[in-house]
Amino acid sequence: MRMLRSLLKQPTFLLGTLTFLGAVLLAVFFPLLNPVDPMLRDGPAFAAPSQEYFLGTNNEGQDMLVLLIYGLRSSLIVGLLAGLFATVLGTFIGVLAGYKGGWLDDILTAVTNLFLVIPSLVILILISNSIEKRSLGLIALIIGASAWTWTARSVRAQTSSLRERDHVSLARLNGDGTFSILARQIVPYLLSYIFMVFILQMASGILSEAAISMLGLGPYDSVSLGQILNNAQVSEGLINGNWWVFMPAALLISVLTFALYMINTSMEEVFNPRLRK
Repeated sequence: MRMLRSLLKQPTFLLGTLTFLGAVLLAVFFPLLNPVDPMLRDGPAFAAPSQEYFLGTNNEGQDMLVLLIYGLRSSLIVGLLAGLFATVLGTFIGVLAGYKGGWLDDILTAVTNLFLVIPSLVILILISNSIEKRSLGLIALIIGASAWTWTARSVRAQTSSLRERDHVSLARLNGDGTFSILARQIVPYLLSYIFMVFILQMASGILSEAAISMLGLGPYDSVSLGQILNNAQVSEGLINGNWWVFMPAALLISVLTFALYMINTSMEEVFNPRLRK
């Protein structure tokens, strides 16, 4: 409770949390209250923002406001799933390597380092390009599978500092197994750190989806913020100065990721003893 009260006193935490929650509520409730087809083409091409089309239309006459909200929902889903997958996988590998040490640590660290030297964007492009039918969930899985490495390294370092603590040694003397010690004696001490890692992985997932979708390698079954940017580029909306077909999507991606980074930074200031001092 003391940590929570400290967090609530952080202006950056409050601003980041309210911004992110506002985006989530908009993405969840707008489609429920206004169930329209985001792909509906019922307006003129490249119509400027007006009372009828608040954020104008794109080259196909689709309402940009509706596209943005549905795209926001897709990007949030990708960020959540990719962040969750990368955090769980990286935490498992990092905790296991940091606690066991020895040859298992050497093997897991070597595998982690191997993936680290390969740029994740290159992996995303190669895998996405080799798959014909890319769904939203599959894109999230690919992003998460390419982003777990730095989580594994950081969690391994934290675990290595915990494995010789008295409560861990006592659990070993009591005959507790490896996974029991990890679940009861190691992971609970890392929860705040793991949650901060998850926040960063979510932001990374949103940015990665936008990057590969801008290259035309996004999901086929839904619209996303990255696909909106890709369509603006392909339809030459950027060249023609139709700012409403790309600027709101780019701004929304920036606001989302910046809000998540603000949450992470404010949490680190509270949970990190060095920064707190």
